Amino acid sequence: MSAKRIVQVALPVRLRRLFDYRVDHLAKVPDTGARVLVPLQKRKVVGVVCASSENSALPLSKLKAVSRVLDDKPLLPKELFRLLLWAAAYYHHPIGDVLQTALPVRLRRDCPAEPRPLYLWRISDAGRERLGTIPARYAAQRQVLELLVGAEGGALPSQSLSSALPNATTVLARLETQSFVEKVVVDVPGLPRDRETAPTLNTAQQVASVSLEEAAGTYAPFLLDGITGSGKTEVYLDCACRTIARGRQALVLVPEIALTPQLISRFEGRLGSALAVLHSGLTDTERHRAWWRAREGSAAVVLGTRSAVFAPLARPGVIIVDEEHDLSYKQREGFRYQARDIAVKRAQLADIPVVLGSATPSLESMANVANGRYRHLKLESRAGSARLPKIEILDLNRLALNDGLSAPVVGALKQCLLRGEQSLVFVNRRGFAPVIVCTDCGWQALCPRCDARQTLHRGTGRMICHHCGRQAPAPSTCPQCQKETLFPAGEGTQRVEEALVRIFPEAAVMRIDSDALGGPDDMARALQAVRDRKVDILVGTQMLSKGHDFAGVTLVCVLAADHGLYSLDFRGSERLFQQLSQVSGRAGRRETRGAVLVQTAHPEDPAFVRLREHNFAGFAKAALVERKTAGYPPYVRFALMRAESTQSGAPIRFLQSVALAAENLASRSAVEIMTPVPSPMERRAGRYRAQLVVRSKDERRFHRFLEDWVQGIETSRTAARVRWSLDVDPQEMY
Repeated sequence: MSAKRIVQVALPVRLRRLFDYRVDHLAKVPDTGARVLVPLQKRKVVGVVCASSENSALPLSKLKAVSRVLDDKPLLPKELFRLLLWAAAYYHHPIGDVLQTALPVRLRRDCPAEPRPLYLWRISDAGRERLGTIPARYAAQRQVLELLVGAEGGALPSQSLSSALPNATTVLARLETQSFVEKVVVDVPGLPRDRETAPTLNTAQQVASVSLEEAAGTYAPFLLDGITGSGKTEVYLDCACRTIARGRQALVLVPEIALTPQLISRFEGRLGSALAVLHSGLTDTERHRAWWRAREGSAAVVLGTRSAVFAPLARPGVIIVDEEHDLSYKQREGFRYQARDIAVKRAQLADIPVVLGSATPSLESMANVANGRYRHLKLESRAGSARLPKIEILDLNRLALNDGLSAPVVGALKQCLLRGEQSLVFVNRRGFAPVIVCTDCGWQALCPRCDARQTLHRGTGRMICHHCGRQAPAPSTCPQCQKETLFPAGEGTQRVEEALVRIFPEAAVMRIDSDALGGPDDMARALQAVRDRKVDILVGTQMLSKGHDFAGVTLVCVLAADHGLYSLDFRGSERLFQQLSQVSGRAGRRETRGAVLVQTAHPEDPAFVRLREHNFAGFAKAALVERKTAGYPPYVRFALMRAESTQSGAPIRFLQSVALAAENLASRSAVEIMTPVPSPMERRAGRYRAQLVVRSKDERRFHRFLEDWVQGIETSRTAARVRWSLDVDPQEMY
């Protein structure tokens, strides 16, 4: 057998193919899944080896050689590598970009796979003796030694010392040569023996736990369908503990960073520090370390947001997806994968159970239960003595509003304050007012770069477009008629906050939205203040609608509940019900029964009727019937092709041309190509946008069509004139 002379490498480019490189000059052919440094035009890039062969379509003399092999053995485990190849094919996305997504930022560059050891600086016995006799001219050395003596635990990282002393690195090096300080490598501890005692599971939780335990070591998808406050997290923890006891790892996904600190605290309390965390709020170095711990198996549990679904696991045992219905699991740019679906496929390839948990499951998951693909586990009552809140629908056709607040809402908030209880006011719009309008001539503050209105942020005195981020000072007079007749219409979180402070001056009011918080640490501090009962009335957006457990909140008021009813997306009513059900679930999670007030101009809508009855199952059943009749997912496969350009009309012409070119291919594949149309918001950030939908009932023929279609588009000249993308199983239709 002749020696392999060629490797096929996936590179971080938009082309959907592999690139051949020579390896005949190397002593050993790099393994599949290993990184290599290769020349690409005038630069060198890091790629991943996907295959090796004896020949190439090009003559060997015309192939460039691999510059260097970066990994002695495959960096990506076989199970994960197979998953990534499947994902690239399923989403019809360039394999190089898919593989890059699975690597920490540092490993996308020419860096060693294993991170440097994490260490602290500690003063030695000789250093302590030196501290008493150190000459005055060595002030920097004295400062470093004093900092180390006063540090908790007697040790500090280099970053802490550098922040206190700019030249700390040089000083430490000198002190180390004199044996006055020493490095202490930080070991990652295992599970502690004094873990928190697990509470006794109730009957429904025990049934779920036993079902998960019986499925260990086999592929088994479960839908853990539990009402808000039913104790799904305790089932997750029990499942993770049992998985670890078998010597396996658990992968736990949460939809947003805001939920991560709370879940980290729960898992660390039960499992200890054998936990690796992966989310976008970490530094590149922190992500690299967590990724490596997962790969080497020292992390018993890997917990993270969407991209953590690609974390390497040495011994995968179970995958848990919390709030599986959440839109955050769908990547909206670039590689548009759905992390929940990737998790299910990964569990299948690894032959392990996967648990999808939610109080309001996606209709896709409910359909999979109905057709027998998923096993259904139900938690139908709240944990302990807590009861579901009483939901009252307020008819805005009969009520006046003042800054978005009706009289029943104000009265309920007042009574809640008198009882010493906490309340949550849900307003899913940031800013003070969503639009500024002239009451005389009708002028509105429109974004010059988008087909959208600008939102008034009165605290900064600026108008901000929430689609492209463009800002401008808020005018004092109408730019069109020059009159002082401008009026901020509608209510955002800032306006409601101001109104509540004015109505209840004695109350502690806190607003939680992306404008009020700078990052995950701010969010964690704000949530802790709520739990410590330092907040009486909490005003917030969808950031507060899921996952949080506020023991003192007994009242939830939803001010503007109708937005989902006006959505152009066929999933609008589903999203609305899920959001309202989730935010309602924040009320009354302890002994005191909660209350929920929902303001709407459409109280007769079936979504609100079933919400009042806590009947998500009934809503889902009716919605699935509608979807099947209309030919919508999950009964039909959708793909959405989007195109955008700075030139008006270019996107729609491009889509018309590619649709026309694929007519024969589509008819042979039982695929329907819909008429290209402008996007609902045609202009965004100065770019014009259009879209077309492709759908089919036959999944296999659907994907064969997409593969051939995309390859044809890539080689066409028209593709270079616009920016286009393909979104398989789109979650948003605009």
